[in-house]
Amino acid sequence: QVQLVESGGGWVQAGGSLRLACAASGRTFSDYAMGWFRQNPGKEREFVAGITQDGASTRYSDSVKGRFTISRDNAKNTVYLQMNSLRPEDTAVYYCAASQTRVLFNFRQAYAYWGQGTQVTVSS
Repeated sequence: QVQLVESGGGWVQAGGSLRLACAASGRTFSDYAMGWFRQNPGKEREFVAGITQDGASTRYSDSVKGRFTISRDNAKNTVYLQMNSLRPEDTAVYYCAASQTRVLFNFRQAYAYWGQGTQVTVSS
């Protein structure tokens, strides 16, 4: 199993930045593609960004492309999400997830392991 713990959430004004981190333990981190998802109450959990095992390829949802950057440090067993130019509609609980697939899928069923989530609130 893989254990995932997110950190870095908080409150920020529109236009500001936050960096989320997700620390992994339990298995070989570099065996897993990693993803970030977000969810608001009563809504589906939506894909935000993903990165392959070696960090060579990334994928983003259209809503965050050009504003968010996903990266990973396999030596530190950590994946990051740098969020710039934040908007009120980015407010959500953000989850990191791990997948053993070699393709970056953008749906939650492809990811077997999940963290507990971290709240991000963007005020206007």
